[in-house]
Amino acid sequence: MKTTTFIRLGLTMLLALTLIMLAACSTSSKTAATDVKTRVGIVLTEVGLGDRSFNDAAFNGLVKARDEKSIVFDYREPSKELTAEASFEAFSKDKFDLIIGLSDTVKADMEKVAAKYPDQQFLLIDSTSELPNIASISFRAEEGSYLAGVIAGMASKEKHVGFLGGMEIPVLKNFEQGFKQGVLAVNPEAVVDIVYAGDFGNADLGKQLAEQMIQEKGADVIYVAAGLTGVGALNEIQSLGKYAIGVDTDQFFLAEKAILTSMLKNVDVSIYNAVKSFIENKHTFPKKEIVEGLAENAVGLTALHNITLSDEQQRTFDDLKAKISSGQTKITVNP
Repeated sequence: MKTTTFIRLGLTMLLALTLIMLAACSTSSKTAATDVKTRVGIVLTEVGLGDRSFNDAAFNGLVKARDEKSIVFDYREPSKELTAEASFEAFSKDKFDLIIGLSDTVKADMEKVAAKYPDQQFLLIDSTSELPNIASISFRAEEGSYLAGVIAGMASKEKHVGFLGGMEIPVLKNFEQGFKQGVLAVNPEAVVDIVYAGDFGNADLGKQLAEQMIQEKGADVIYVAAGLTGVGALNEIQSLGKYAIGVDTDQFFLAEKAILTSMLKNVDVSIYNAVKSFIENKHTFPKKEIVEGLAENAVGLTALHNITLSDEQQRTFDDLKAKISSGQTKITVNP
């Protein structure tokens, strides 16, 4: 009798132990499955973090996704020692789920690597590619720049404004052309000077060019789209008592006495949304080319500073904005 009782007790304990082990394995499996996150690598432009503009905005979009625990990510800042091509190659070898590159300046390097790794998914910001494994996000930045031009045209007392770009690349040509058309829409007699620094990372050069545009050419409002070079320009514009329009992020804090507004290109939002879509669609993109503008709230202006529009000016601005957003007004851009 005692022997039978011991056997039953042993079997009961064995069964209980088995159930505990199965439950532990099940919990471990669920935890492991939950902990598997999408791995994203991003290659910034040579200016890198701290530009208070394009790179920082893109980085912040991934930080948001990381904080929501949907991804883990790493980044590379190209330099003479570490090229963009080498950065894309490293991420590809490590089999990151998605590799992002910023701007037309890294396109050629991305395409070289993408051709070698046809199963690797890439995402190119501010340019497009024919390669099947490179998706893209482009912005109708000319729409936001047009609105920036409208404000510049209204603010200019000298009827002389300027555009200061970092490098003469297709995306910035769109900025330039949209801005000029916006200026002339409200101030048809205005002169619009166009200057390219040839560099996104030289604050001293930006300061020098801004000084020339103001003191030698007579511009009293300058739209600055030049990364870290632009930061130097904004500081100089403020020191000379003229007005500026910032770009990509709200740059008001960089030159509070000079900034009228900033043309927002919501790179952070677009990258965050693209990564979210990539995850939801099982590591694919529903559309190879994503193009966003004013209607999608991907571009626009921040609040106005250092200027108050008259009632008539406000009505004009609102009307022009509505026509662009609806597609009634088309902005002409040429390569």
